[in-house]
Amino acid sequence: MTVAIGLALAGVAVVVVLNMVARRTGLPAAVLLVVVGLVYSELPGPDLKLQPSFVLHLIIPPLLYGAAINSSALALRRNARTVASLSAGLVLATAMTVGAAVYAAIPYLPLAAAVALGAAVAPPDPVAALAIGRRAGLPPRLVSIIEGEGLLNDAIALTLFEVAARAASGDHPSLLVDFGQFGLEVVGGVVVGRVVGGVLGRVRRWLDEPLSENLLSLATPFAAYVTADSFGGSGVLAVVVAGLYVAHHSPSMQSGQSRLQVKAVWSLVEYALEGFVFLLIGEQLPGVITGLDQYPSPTIAAASIATVGAVLVTRPLWLSVSERLPARWHTRLGEDPGERSRHLDGREITALSWSGTRGVITLAAAFSIPLTTDAGHPFPGRDLLLFCAYLVVLVTLIGQGLTFSPLLHRLGFVDPRGAAALLRNQARDAAVRAALNRLDELVAAEEVGSEIAAPLQRAARARLDRYQQRIERLSSTDEAPWPADDPYFAAARARRSMIDAERDELVQWRDSGRLPDAELRALLRELDHEEGLLPPA
Repeated sequence: MTVAIGLALAGVAVVVVLNMVARRTGLPAAVLLVVVGLVYSELPGPDLKLQPSFVLHLIIPPLLYGAAINSSALALRRNARTVASLSAGLVLATAMTVGAAVYAAIPYLPLAAAVALGAAVAPPDPVAALAIGRRAGLPPRLVSIIEGEGLLNDAIALTLFEVAARAASGDHPSLLVDFGQFGLEVVGGVVVGRVVGGVLGRVRRWLDEPLSENLLSLATPFAAYVTADSFGGSGVLAVVVAGLYVAHHSPSMQSGQSRLQVKAVWSLVEYALEGFVFLLIGEQLPGVITGLDQYPSPTIAAASIATVGAVLVTRPLWLSVSERLPARWHTRLGEDPGERSRHLDGREITALSWSGTRGVITLAAAFSIPLTTDAGHPFPGRDLLLFCAYLVVLVTLIGQGLTFSPLLHRLGFVDPRGAAALLRNQARDAAVRAALNRLDELVAAEEVGSEIAAPLQRAARARLDRYQQRIERLSSTDEAPWPADDPYFAAARARRSMIDAERDELVQWRDSGRLPDAELRALLRELDHEEGLLPPA
């Protein structure tokens, strides 16, 4: 027990330090964590094993749910064709292409086993790509596409993987065995996710206590996964659908205090899980390499080249071909022609092509390949398939991860923060105008007296003036650049310094015995909420 606690504490320290290094250097934290995991694997000490069942049932659901509740169902709808093309079409194409390439390189390997490998390496893990892309100027549309692809492709890939692995484990390996189950699991996952999201959403409307809502939020991904799995549906897809439903209806089913707590809780969950999982990914390499002793070097090289090559080539080819389809194929039925999704241009296709980093989903699937077939024989080529999956993760996560930011700069993408700030301030302006209208209605109905309404109106109009000035400044050029010398940020820095002085004074009151700790915490919470509304330092 002491050793386990020590390892956990060491892991926490490593995750914290490497994330700090990543923020200061611009290097992707996922890459740094994998490299440190590799280094640890060569040091003396206890070996840590990535248990597939633990990852698939306890790690993947909360990671997917955390990503889903921070996504936008409307953004997915606006880019529905591209997201569907990447999350379903590209996943299937990658699985089949990798399967065919590996089968051609190693004919004695069953085709079903090769396709199982293809399904494992098919879904990109957008964590590293998005972390880099958001800092480097990736446009909001491409961010939405990558987020949507990352949410939906895991379910498609894992469901296909299970079908192919079952076929390879049977007495007569065939991709036709139980292939109809693929569609049933997808449909079942969508239905169960929608039902679970709806039921838990209604329950949350009845709850008035933020801590209870947080506890229910933590249970939601596991409830969706277990329910779908019990009914033969895709548990992973159910988690995603439930998360998207909850995110879309959050304004009506949660209080403001609950939303603040939920965001904080899930940020911590994602931060911790992703850090530990990437460390474990790096630590597994020695065990994977040891299993290759039974294979000739030419066989290992052929399988590796076929797998990595097929993964790297299929994505840009698919994007290039799919974007040349007729424009109507990129438009939702009934959509206003003025709002049609345009084709991706060459720069966007290049950026999306290089954003296909693989990660924990790929390794979790690969490690869950059965040890033996139904007949009790060793699963064909299991160690080789595991190595190929691991190699794809390393090549894409390290190779593409380290070069993604320079590529975006070379493509000429500009910092999107100016456009985002303009949109936020336009929305704030509209919201304050709606608040003023509501206050006028209350005064007219004599529900609020003028002596109460006057200071509220002055505060609201001051905010309105501030937002209008920012809108004018951000709209001064077509590109809406990020204003480095914006007076708003100077005022925010001054207010932050004032808040620090207020905290210091309150602490002195506490230390001198004039203010109880309970009252100090209440007053600090007020200042913390106000500081949270300020832009980042």
